[in-house]
Amino acid sequence: MSTTRSTTPSTSRVPARVAFVGGGPGDPGLLTVRAAELLAAADAVVIDQVAREELALRHARPDVEVIDAGHGDHGERLTQASRAKLVVRAAKAHPGGLVVRLMDGDPAVFNGLAEEAQALTKAGIALEMVPGVSSLTAVPAYAGVPLTTKSTSAVHVLAAGAASPDVSGGLDPAATVVVLGAPDRAARTLAALLEAGREASTPVAVTERGTSTEQRTVVTTLGEAPEVMASGRFPVLAVVGDTVPLRETLSWFETKPLYGWSVLVPRTKEQSGSMTARLEHHGAHAEIVPTISVEPPRTPQQLERAVKGMVTGRYEWVGFTSVNAVRAIREKFDEFGLDARSFAGLKVAAVGGVTAEALREWGINPDLVPVEEQSARGLLEVWPPFDADLDPINRVFLPRADIATDTLVAGLQETGWEVDDVTAYRTVRAAPPAAPVRDAIKAGAFDAVLFTSSSTVRNLVGIAGKPHPSTVIACIGPATAKTAEEHGLRVDVLAPEPSAVALVDALADHGRSLALDAAEAGEQVVRPSQRRSGGRKRAT
Repeated sequence: MSTTRSTTPSTSRVPARVAFVGGGPGDPGLLTVRAAELLAAADAVVIDQVAREELALRHARPDVEVIDAGHGDHGERLTQASRAKLVVRAAKAHPGGLVVRLMDGDPAVFNGLAEEAQALTKAGIALEMVPGVSSLTAVPAYAGVPLTTKSTSAVHVLAAGAASPDVSGGLDPAATVVVLGAPDRAARTLAALLEAGREASTPVAVTERGTSTEQRTVVTTLGEAPEVMASGRFPVLAVVGDTVPLRETLSWFETKPLYGWSVLVPRTKEQSGSMTARLEHHGAHAEIVPTISVEPPRTPQQLERAVKGMVTGRYEWVGFTSVNAVRAIREKFDEFGLDARSFAGLKVAAVGGVTAEALREWGINPDLVPVEEQSARGLLEVWPPFDADLDPINRVFLPRADIATDTLVAGLQETGWEVDDVTAYRTVRAAPPAAPVRDAIKAGAFDAVLFTSSSTVRNLVGIAGKPHPSTVIACIGPATAKTAEEHGLRVDVLAPEPSAVALVDALADHGRSLALDAAEAGEQVVRPSQRRSGGRKRAT
C-alpha cells in the first residue's frame, strides 16, 4: 500500500539515498534528533506498520510519500525479501532525493536491516544508518526494571520464536534474561528456560505495549509466567532475574498521576497539541473530539480591506484573541503574497501564551501578552490607553470570531482607541462524533473531560450528549465551570489560571488526590472509568 501526497519530479538519474532510522519503542519523545532531521528532509518514508505513519508525518514535509512495507496490496504480510525490493524501488522512484526507512526501536536489532541494506548495496544505492532507542533497554526502563546491578554477571537476549531456543546463556542465577516477541512464543521460550534449570521462583516482569500510555506490566515468577502470558494479545518483553523486585521502588512511568487515564479533549487537533503533550507527560491518553468547525467569513471583503490596511499604515495595533485568528490572517497574507515582514511598524497583541506561540511560529514576536488572566478581559487590563502624543495612529484591528464578545472592543473604545472589529472566521458546531465515541462519552468510558470554554461545553453536549456522572469534569475557568453546571455537570477540577497546561496540571493534581485517598483507605487505585457503576467518588 502506498499513500502518496505529492511527488516532485527530478532530472537526476542517481537513486535516492536511503537512511535506516530507528523510530524508538513507541513513545514519540524517544525519537533521536538525527532521526527527526532526516524525517523532515525525506521525500518518502517507508514504514513497517500503519501506526508509525503518525510519527512520520509529525516530522515530515506535507508532500512526503508514505509507503507501507508491512503489507502488500491485498493485505498479505510482506516477506523480508519483498520489503528489501520495495525499499530499492522507493529509492529509484525518488532519484536524487532521500528515502527514510523507519524501523521500530533500533534498526540493527531484530529488524531485518542487514537483508535490506545488502539489497541496497547490491543495487548501488547509498545508505545511512541512524541508531534508535531499542525496546530491549527502553521497555524495562519504563517498567522500572534495571537490566544490571553490581551483582549481575550478564544480560542474555532471546527473540521468541525458535522451536528449540538456546537458553544456555541465561541459566546463571546472576544473569538477566530478556525475552521479546508474541506472548505465546515468549511463553514457550520462558518454559524452555525453566525446563533447562533456571529456578521457578526467579522473578519475571512481563510488559506489553511498552513506553506507551497503554503500557502494562505484570510481575510474576518463572514458574507461573508461561500461564500468565498465555492469554496475551500484544507483543511482550519479559525480564527474568533478580533485578525485577527493584520495580517496587523504581516504577516511575506506571505511577504517574494520570497513568492509564483516557481523557476527552473537545477541541480540534490543531488546537490541542499542548494539551495532548501535557496529558502524555502525566501518563494519560488524549481522545480528540472537535466540537466546532472553523470556516471563512461569509463575506470576506471587510477582512481583505483590513489586511490591506495593515500594510498601508491604517493601524497602530493588531490584536489576536485566538490561534484561529492568527491562522485566518496568515492565510490571507499567503493569498496576497505577503509575509511576516508586512507587520513592520505595527504593534501586536496576543490574548495568551498559545496565541503568542502561534505568532512566533510565523516569525512575529508579540509586543503585548497578559501574564495574569489570559482572556479578553486580561488583555484589556494590560493594553495601554491611546495617547495622542505617543501614538501616531489611533486605530486597532481585531480579527476575531463571529461569536466574539464585545468586552475587548468596548474597553478599548473607552480608553480612546478606534476599533475595527472584523470577522476573520466563523465558528459552527462540528458534526457529531462516531457512534462508538458518543456511546463511550455517555457510558463513562472516559476518565475525564477537559473543557476550555463555554462553547466547548455547549457543543459537546449538543453533538454527543452529557458525560457520565463518573467522568471527572475539568474546566479552564469560572465562566466555563458555570456553563458546565448549567448543563447539569458536576465540576471536579478548576484550573488555577486560564491556560491549557494549567488545566491539565490541575487534573493531574486531582488524580494524585484520588490515589492518596485510596492509599489511606487501604484500597486499590482505580480510574474513574473503572468505578462508574458505583457513581462518582470525589477527592477531598
